Amino acid sequence: MNSTIEDLQLKLKNGLINFRNSEYPLGFGGGLVAAILLILILLGYLWSDEPGSFNVDEITRQLAPETTSKITVGSYTTATTIHIIETLLNKRGGYLSNDVTPPSLWLDNIPNWEYGVIIQVRDITRSMRNDFSRSQSQSVEDKDLIIAEPQFNFDNESWLFPATESEYQKGLKAMHGYLERLQNPNNPEAQFYARADNLSVWLGQVEKRLGSLSQRLSASVGQTRINTDLAGDSAAEQSTRTASEIDIKTPWTEIDDVFYQARGAAWSLVHILKAVEKDFDSILRKKNALISLRQIVRELEATQQEIWSPMIMNGSGFGMFANHSLVMASYISRANAAVIDLRQLLQQG
Repeated sequence: MNSTIEDLQLKLKNGLINFRNSEYPLGFGGGLVAAILLILILLGYLWSDEPGSFNVDEITRQLAPETTSKITVGSYTTATTIHIIETLLNKRGGYLSNDVTPPSLWLDNIPNWEYGVIIQVRDITRSMRNDFSRSQSQSVEDKDLIIAEPQFNFDNESWLFPATESEYQKGLKAMHGYLERLQNPNNPEAQFYARADNLSVWLGQVEKRLGSLSQRLSASVGQTRINTDLAGDSAAEQSTRTASEIDIKTPWTEIDDVFYQARGAAWSLVHILKAVEKDFDSILRKKNALISLRQIVRELEATQQEIWSPMIMNGSGFGMFANHSLVMASYISRANAAVIDLRQLLQQG
């Protein structure tokens, strides 16, 4: 990376000198424009680098209060969610989805990656507010999660009055407050209930998200699907009649968008599931479901492999060229199938 930057700087310096001494009418002005473009291209390249993985155990111990002698139930999931949000806001280039200036203006891979991440943050914080932090349907909501959950549902592309980052920061502050109270043995108001039914509810959301992503990724090559909207219930109805067969194809301009949304969603899910393994350890062992959860993580980790192609390829299913969307769909589908199996295990007595 350092050698690449040095090469670009050298070329930029030589370019400025050549433009300054040339007989072209643009002169130094043309060299300045070229220099700005080179800088923007370099920044775009650097900012398009996706964040790597992190260690859930280390992050939880870093974020837990210094006085903490024992990591309480729920702290892993909470701390991991906090770090995911902090990564979203503080990664190289910062938060890009709402930027209206170059080079962010023409970058779309990382903004779509960010959208995939924030959807998972919204799902887990919703479950924390409605399920994990409450013992029953009539119990009171946690005062910090009441603030945090709606903040992450703010418009992810708002750049001013208010900016998305400022709203997410408010939610992040509330999450830190919940974690601090959760780790305080003298404050029983903050709770995290690691129960099989609570985990199953959240996994139901994960199942739907992965199912949707799998279908959208598979549609990169286009296909005719049988309409199964009302399958399984002879009395089921829908508001508007649809055809028995549906032609579905993702527009070529959106193929890489869907791919990076799936990649961002998988990145965040890998870490949240590792945290869930810690917080729900006794439940997963009792249900003999620990291996099933680890298999989900294994499939999702495969989606984070290095992309060696300069662009997302969209070859036909059995053609000469690769189709990255279909490869991603394969991993996502297998993870989704494992989520369904895990939910069934959790629902058994």
